[in-house]
Amino acid sequence: MTTLISSRSSLMIAAAVTVGGLLAAPSAAWAQSEEASLQRGAVPDVTPQQRYQSAIREAGGGLKVSLEECRAMVAAERKGCESQARSRYQADMAAAKAMLRDPSAGPVHVVGGPIRSTEMVYEIKK
Repeated sequence: MTTLISSRSSLMIAAAVTVGGLLAAPSAAWAQSEEASLQRGAVPDVTPQQRYQSAIREAGGGLKVSLEECRAMVAAERKGCESQARSRYQADMAAAKAMLRDPSAGPVHVVGGPIRSTEMVYEIKK
């Protein structure tokens, strides 16, 4: 019986180590993919295809954010908000396709200026 228990214990330990290794691997892969994504974002789009891909990613991200904001609203306002979000998405996708056809076309819906600072400064008066 001792032999049976020790072989079961060793199997359990081996299984736990294997599962632990599998769980650690995706986080390392995710960190590498996140770093690669940041590196890709640091490179400006130069070809019409690159600008098109960025525009459709932006349109999809904008739709996702807008729909999340709409879901926080009361039910009476939600339908109209979702309708506006989807129509904005359709317009953004049409503009992205136009950018693909016309290489001289620029980005769509540029709002605001560059980020000046990411630090919050608080003035404490005495």
